[in-house]
Amino acid sequence: MTSSKSENPDAVHLSYRDAGVDIDAGDRLIENIKPYAKCTMRPEVLAGIGGFGALFEISKKYRNPVLVSGTDGVGTKLKLAFQLNQHNGVGIDLVAMSVNDILVQGAEPLFFLDYFACGKLDVDTATRVIKGIAAGCEQAGCALIGGETAEMPGMYPEGEYDLAGFAVGVVEKDHIVTGLTIQESDVVLGLASSGAHSNGYSLIRKIIEKNNTDLSANFDGKTLMEVIMAPTRIYVKPVLELMKHLPVKGMAHITGGGLVENIPRVLHEGVVAVLKKGSWEMPPFFSWLQQQGSVLDSEMHRVFNCGIGMALIVAPEFVDTAMKLLKSSGETVWRIGIIRERYANEAQTIIE
Repeated sequence: MTSSKSENPDAVHLSYRDAGVDIDAGDRLIENIKPYAKCTMRPEVLAGIGGFGALFEISKKYRNPVLVSGTDGVGTKLKLAFQLNQHNGVGIDLVAMSVNDILVQGAEPLFFLDYFACGKLDVDTATRVIKGIAAGCEQAGCALIGGETAEMPGMYPEGEYDLAGFAVGVVEKDHIVTGLTIQESDVVLGLASSGAHSNGYSLIRKIIEKNNTDLSANFDGKTLMEVIMAPTRIYVKPVLELMKHLPVKGMAHITGGGLVENIPRVLHEGVVAVLKKGSWEMPPFFSWLQQQGSVLDSEMHRVFNCGIGMALIVAPEFVDTAMKLLKSSGETVWRIGIIRERYANEAQTIIE
């Protein structure tokens, strides 16, 4: 009978660690992140991190629930995170990009899963990233219910990783925000952003490179690095609270494409949003970017949020109440435009 074990005393016995994958490091990471994930738990979670699949029960408070899902990444903001060793905030960015997206249809985020991929697992860095993900989930009120950490030698440069996320929310079928009731004289409200959020970073990095920018320099009371890497604002709790008190006809998460390309996504063909330039405060950072990069106004409006991270459309009779409620929830809000009838072949968002 032939032995299944090598009988050659000089044989080299290869392991997964020799191939570049450290299973023990992955186990340490799971243990590190469990306390952070535990802080995000909701009563509906039946089984979370550690199993092959996570279980989540839909609350009985919903009569006719519709699930809403969204997935996204952080984009090239990660390149600056690697360069600057700033990993905590990108986890919040990851959550924000998905939960803000599903929010615009009126959905309450229920749970979130992440995907972290790298060439060689640095447990400390990965822990910082996932701690940020947990913080984002707490801000959104959703459970960090599971995820995947993939160590793939040779796939990524040393010190770099990729990050993706997936959110699932729920909304009553008859409360889905569709934009179909938007009409002339409705008002566009803008909620302040916390910075560039997670969009336009290829241009931001180009501007930094072109000007050999010192990111440690003081900028408006912070370092420029802090301003550039500020995490994306999560609007879930204030907006869900608002919708308990009054109807919101349409919402747009202002991501890539800026105001001019995201607001039209919630407008039907018969209307146009006219935004008034100067009706909100554009943070100094955007003015700095425009000046340093000689960026045209039209390009700024298509690439960056320019200070507005979320747009809400409400009937004129609800404007004052909506603004009061949003401000009481800690949001900075402006009346930035109005809806009117659309003329033939006219763009659906105009900034004038």
